[in-house]
Amino acid sequence: MLKKISGLKKGLIGEIIIPADKSISHRAIMFSSLAKGSCIINNFSGGADCRSTLEIFKELGTDISYTDSKTVKINSDGKLHKPSASLYAGNSGTTTRLISGILAGQNFDSVITGDESLSKRPMKRIITPLSFMGADIESNDGYLPLVIHGKELTGINYESKLASAQVKSCVLLAGLKASGKTTYTEPYRSRNHTELLLDYLGADIKVDGTSVTVCPSELSSKDITVVGDISSAAFFIVAGLITPKSDILMKNVGLNPTRAGIIDIVNRMGGDIEIVDKNIISGEEAGNIRVRYTENLKPCVIEGNDIPRLIDELPVIAVLASQAEGQTVIKNAEDLRNKESDRITSLVSELVKIGIDIEERTDGFVIHGKSKIKGDAILDSKNDHRLAMSFYVAGLVSEQEIGIEGFEWTKISFPEFEELMLNLMTN
Repeated sequence: MLKKISGLKKGLIGEIIIPADKSISHRAIMFSSLAKGSCIINNFSGGADCRSTLEIFKELGTDISYTDSKTVKINSDGKLHKPSASLYAGNSGTTTRLISGILAGQNFDSVITGDESLSKRPMKRIITPLSFMGADIESNDGYLPLVIHGKELTGINYESKLASAQVKSCVLLAGLKASGKTTYTEPYRSRNHTELLLDYLGADIKVDGTSVTVCPSELSSKDITVVGDISSAAFFIVAGLITPKSDILMKNVGLNPTRAGIIDIVNRMGGDIEIVDKNIISGEEAGNIRVRYTENLKPCVIEGNDIPRLIDELPVIAVLASQAEGQTVIKNAEDLRNKESDRITSLVSELVKIGIDIEERTDGFVIHGKSKIKGDAILDSKNDHRLAMSFYVAGLVSEQEIGIEGFEWTKISFPEFEELMLNLMTN
């Protein structure tokens, strides 16, 4: 699908409600399926990745049904059951890596498959710690499909060289059924939705700096309300900051400190951003975000412990940096090469086509602002939803029309994206 977009004659004005956080939606289905009892998940994500998780847990014997498009009811006996077929994770790396930790300690065998893109993403990063716990996993040289022979696991003390919430969550979930305690330590603190939700549901879990320890636990069944996804809000934050005359209020956005790195970066760059009406929802911080067009954005360096807090937002941050004065440097982000596409090479090769001065580095990129986005090109999203949406945001301030190939992939994470943008354009 080719989507065309060109510079706006006026700003983006109005209020929008940011859709549900995908990371929390995945975990709400998984953890509630492990708890005995009934519960309601309010504001469940409509993205395809989260539906993959939902369908897999149906295959594993959990009684799951929609009461409306955003509300899910779960009845569980607290146990998973041997699936009758392989478990298809679609495009979702979160689904694959987290359920691997859950399935490794079950009393049955299972097979996880995925689409072409997911089948190219590395799984050795979870296979290694799970194997230390005694898991028996076969793979295609570290890639899907995974054949998991469920067996009893033993808790470990694991130090990771990578700050990854997916790997951390995989190990902690395996630890729920392992004998003894399991401790996971990472170099920087990655997003902590797993820790917060497990604590909310009564798990025996403790956090000490960058280490998390979990002991075998039975989870309680409780209703969960999912906050809005800050990764989705990021596209509107950047669009509002770079599109003249814009003023956007985003409601119900998750403000978890381990995810809200983009807010810190915008503040460093001098962007007009304001957080109001903070509260706590099912253990997660949330609030409303207001952004207004900012003409004189400053450059910055994004590195180290910044990266785990905004890894998914880096493509659209590159667009933001193109409209700042001076040189913005993004480094220590080599894991971008292991996403739905090689996001470093893909992003740089496409943004150059529309006049953005950006250089590829091994672990990131350097953006030289202030670039005029010329447009007059067709950009290949590489079937990567975050690249497609980042290119759309660039198109809002382009001098000529931009075409985006593969725009339909936005439905993977954010099916409401263009509708919300169009609503802001017409106000």
